[in-house]
Amino acid sequence: MSAQQPDWWPDELVHAGPEHLDPAYVDGYDRKAGHDPQPDLDLLRRHGLDADATLVDLGAGTGRLALAAAPRCRRVVAVDVSAAMLARLRAGADRAGLANVEVVRAGFLSYAHQGPPADVVHSRHALHQVPDLWKAVALTRVAGMLRPGGVLLLRDLIYSFDPAQLGEQVETWLSGASASTADGWTRAELATHVREEHSTFSWLLEPMLARAGFRIVAVTASRDPATYASYLCVRT
Repeated sequence: MSAQQPDWWPDELVHAGPEHLDPAYVDGYDRKAGHDPQPDLDLLRRHGLDADATLVDLGAGTGRLALAAAPRCRRVVAVDVSAAMLARLRAGADRAGLANVEVVRAGFLSYAHQGPPADVVHSRHALHQVPDLWKAVALTRVAGMLRPGGVLLLRDLIYSFDPAQLGEQVETWLSGASASTADGWTRAELATHVREEHSTFSWLLEPMLARAGFRIVAVTASRDPATYASYLCVRT
């Protein structure tokens, strides 16, 4: 919490998950996550990411998307609360000679955008770190940093079932967990996510997006309703 925020404002580090702050964990994160940024980058390039664009990557992590996007746009602002994640991101930018990547230690509720409005905001598997009250605040803040007509690409763990199906759906999801922490997320890790983190229902998130000032253009969801979805949105 910054000195400017009231005492009831959340400390985003508390919600970040201690593993994301641990340099040893961060060193193996990309292998564990297995994330290829190219499909997201291709989608964003079809929806306005060009050589003149400003991209803000919220919850940028180690920077897979930010570093891939930097050669294709004017400015990239990579935002994360984890100093360990940002150190790895900065090292990657330096190795690649990417002078247009700015690294900011902040979160959804503390990042203060500077300069002209962003053309694109990207966030992958980060919004679930804040409870629903603060998701609504965060999405309103995201809309405020985008130009009208700007694009938000949001991907996260989203529940799209009825609450009465919670047990069945979560157990189905956990049954596909990795056997090793080195290769992916184990049952214990996924169970911790369900128990302690803040993934939400699609039928709560979608009105939040609309209320914040977004029009949902496309939704891409996995077949399992307990898992992942991407929202491509335009700021109205």
